Amino acid sequence: MAGATLHRAYLLLGSNIDPEQHLPAACRELARHGTIVCASRVWESPPADGSAQANYLNAAVLLETACSAEELRATILPRIETALGRVRDPQDRYAARTIDIDLALFNEAVHEVGGARIPDPDILTRAFVAVPLAEIDPGYVHPQTGQTLAEIAAALGGGAGLALRRDVELL
Repeated sequence: MAGATLHRAYLLLGSNIDPEQHLPAACRELARHGTIVCASRVWESPPADGSAQANYLNAAVLLETACSAEELRATILPRIETALGRVRDPQDRYAARTIDIDLALFNEAVHEVGGARIPDPDILTRAFVAVPLAEIDPGYVHPQTGQTLAEIAAALGGGAGLALRRDVELL
């Protein structure tokens, strides 16, 4: 792809069904669509809805890719999720999952892609989103708030309530 424009896609990974296997597998699949520039450490957190299911392992990766945000969101990410056994339950948005891959940031863009807003609004309210993103690019300036990812993560407690999982490596 000589001459292709490369984009910076900030992706969030989450799993609570065999996450020690599914998170690295998702990274291997993502690497087929670009270069993983860096990956965060893996963080454990309780389910966002407070249900009794298993805790989630969460991480973020920065993928340098020629793919558009639309192609990632509509085709590539769902294909990877399906290949790794993701089953979506329309009745339960927070159901347990083998893998969840969300496009949180794309370059410095502010727009909607396939019904999802970029930047992902959860960056500003959920530590399990902000902390891994801040690890991979602490100086990235949120295009809507003007805050760096490090500032956002610090405002959300900087990892308080999350458990670092040093035993799980993404790459």
